[in-house]
Amino acid sequence: MTYTPKVNDYVKWHHGEFIDEGWVYFRCSDYITIEVGTKDKPDTLVDIHKKTHILVVCQNWYWHELEYLHSRGDIGVSEYKSQEHRPIDP
Repeated sequence: MTYTPKVNDYVKWHHGEFIDEGWVYFRCSDYITIEVGTKDKPDTLVDIHKKTHILVVCQNWYWHELEYLHSRGDIGVSEYKSQEHRPIDP
């Protein structure tokens, strides 16, 4: 059975000698982005965006290399929105 990633899944991507691990941040039919880290923004120019998100892109032809670990729902977060005023991702 093939795993199909969803937003808010926590995955590990085994590609060659590299492993990236993090939250699926965005998904479309062609690719996903995996949030591998965040850091505080050094300025206060925009109040609602306090973090810089570090993302890697995983094309759909690499999804077979993903290992599903858990989802945000599994750890008690039932409704997650990455940005205020942004609709929940499908």
